[in-house]
Amino acid sequence: MSPNRTVAVILAGGQASRLGGGDKPLRRVAGRTILDLVIERLRPQVGQLALNANGDASRFDAFGLPVIPDKGPQGQAGPLTGILAAMDWASALKAANILTVAGDTPFFPRDLAERLVAAVENAPEAIAVAKSAQRSHPVFALWPVSMRADLRRFLSESDNFSVAGFQGRYQTISVDFPVRSTNGREVDPFFNINTQEDLLTADQWARSDRT
Repeated sequence: MSPNRTVAVILAGGQASRLGGGDKPLRRVAGRTILDLVIERLRPQVGQLALNANGDASRFDAFGLPVIPDKGPQGQAGPLTGILAAMDWASALKAANILTVAGDTPFFPRDLAERLVAAVENAPEAIAVAKSAQRSHPVFALWPVSMRADLRRFLSESDNFSVAGFQGRYQTISVDFPVRSTNGREVDPFFNINTQEDLLTADQWARSDRT
């Protein structure tokens, strides 16, 4: 599988509770939505792209992406319900793997897909998971679509909906990405926006980011 044949889903189901509510990916950074920045970074890396979100899909019409709702116990299982929806969508496309990324993390690496695909070239049943600064980022992962039945079962039977916990049932391959320097600042490529302070930091980085 080559990166340009990879299919990907942006997980945008989370609510911006620490930002006053609403869709966090629709908050603005450097004059654009966070989702604009995520799509701009991801689209060149993959062949097909969709958005996972619940509620009225028309609020995302301007982005021109298919919008797929969660599958499973909405509001209880966190990102795993979006990941299951992503797997179902990828299965309908007859894709072997699905790349997932978070919709509130606009600076992830431009070679994310390429490196995750390469990591599982000789281990097609494994999950490739991004890592930076000694931390794993379980949502930024390349998943075999073949595990979707197991994930569906897991969501119906488990009371622990940790993404890392589900991944622990399988072989996982960590792919380490370096922390970057931007205008003299160290920038973790998987920095995610949760607070007003994060929005201000992201605004500064977005205005100067060229990587």
